[in-house]
Amino acid sequence: MMKILFVSLGCDKNLVDSEVMLGILAKDGYGFTDDETEADIIVINTCCFIGDAKEESVNTILEMAEYKKEGICKALIVTGCLAQRYKQEIMDEIPEVDAVLGTTSCDSITEAIDSALDGKQILRCEDIDRLAADNGKRVLTTGGHYAHLKIAEGCDKHCTYCIIPKLRGSYRSYPLERLVREAEELAEQGVKELILVAQETTLYGVDLYGEKSLHRLLKKLCGIKGIRWIRVQYCYPEDIYDELIQTIREEPKICNYLDLPVQHASDRILKRMGRRTTRQDLWDIVSKLRREIPDICLRTTLISGFPGETREDHEELLAFVKEVKFDRLGVFAYSPEEDTPAADFPDQIPEELKEERRAEIMELQQEISFEKAEDMIGRELLCMIEGKLAEEAAYAARTYKDAPDVDGYIFIQTPGELMSGDFVKARVTGADEYDLIGEIADEFTE
Repeated sequence: MMKILFVSLGCDKNLVDSEVMLGILAKDGYGFTDDETEADIIVINTCCFIGDAKEESVNTILEMAEYKKEGICKALIVTGCLAQRYKQEIMDEIPEVDAVLGTTSCDSITEAIDSALDGKQILRCEDIDRLAADNGKRVLTTGGHYAHLKIAEGCDKHCTYCIIPKLRGSYRSYPLERLVREAEELAEQGVKELILVAQETTLYGVDLYGEKSLHRLLKKLCGIKGIRWIRVQYCYPEDIYDELIQTIREEPKICNYLDLPVQHASDRILKRMGRRTTRQDLWDIVSKLRREIPDICLRTTLISGFPGETREDHEELLAFVKEVKFDRLGVFAYSPEEDTPAADFPDQIPEELKEERRAEIMELQQEISFEKAEDMIGRELLCMIEGKLAEEAAYAARTYKDAPDVDGYIFIQTPGELMSGDFVKARVTGADEYDLIGEIADEFTE
């Protein structure tokens, strides 16, 4: 059996594409390995959203190309966003690459491998507005107790800093029935937490049904046996709507957690970014969410050092962060991307200053996070076990406030035996900046 090493880089939306390709390859009889020295075929699913991601993707391709040079690997395949954006450059400059597949060509993975093994190069970057067919069961790479459900492709926002619409196409939703069927299959595989992702989840269904339909999808998903938690990410603030808020509030399976990528709080910078909100809009939606769902956990992402950002703009952002007190917050230093309007804006900020401003925001958020964590002491929370700590009678777990890989953990001390995916009720006994410490208050699994 031919063995494939699969390397998935970038966001969780890209991870879903990787899992789809793994599912296709498993169905077609391929085996898998995590050892590059044993791999007959290497597939790299790339990212190029920001400069660091692009660099990681290129370095990974070059590293894996060495195994092709040495004759260990028989075929090297590059897929994903970097492949879509720099398809010809990859083929021309890295001769070890046998096939390049764009962002909508995942279902051609077996054909690409077969062609490569026959000594033929293949470059396939189809229409970026194409919606891939349902290719059956995915191979999960998340441990099996949680999985991402990609509900839409592409984006119509065209923010001035973002290349995604040129790589992933216009916004297009997957049909509700298809998503429910996929979620049911995931539940049958043991998945207990569904994490809904898209470039923007809030607009789900507008293109198919003529209106925002995320609340309808959520209600259907809540009816699936075995699913305990449903988490929604990437909700653009301007498109939050009343039926969605009501559904989150009323459905017990939906985590009271939203990811709202606000990016900035200076009206001047928001306008230059091509965002559709003002500082007051952002304050109003956060206030409404907290009023309607008092225990909601709000995560956001910000960009520091956007072209033209003055010290006054930065101070305004700091004041907003201090005032709003987001539960979770990440900051990216602005990365100029080719073919985006912002890359050609005047008044680009020096890298050192971008990083200084980023550090200032994160230092402030660390104080906020510590205060919020301390406020949790004494509370009892339902938690999902992620894994046991080596050589300790303790487990890492997540609360409803914690999305995997981006948020923190609660470390639960117990001599009992627990498994990843088990649910327990824990009492919070301590805290640091980003994580909690707890003890078992009640233990049960389903």
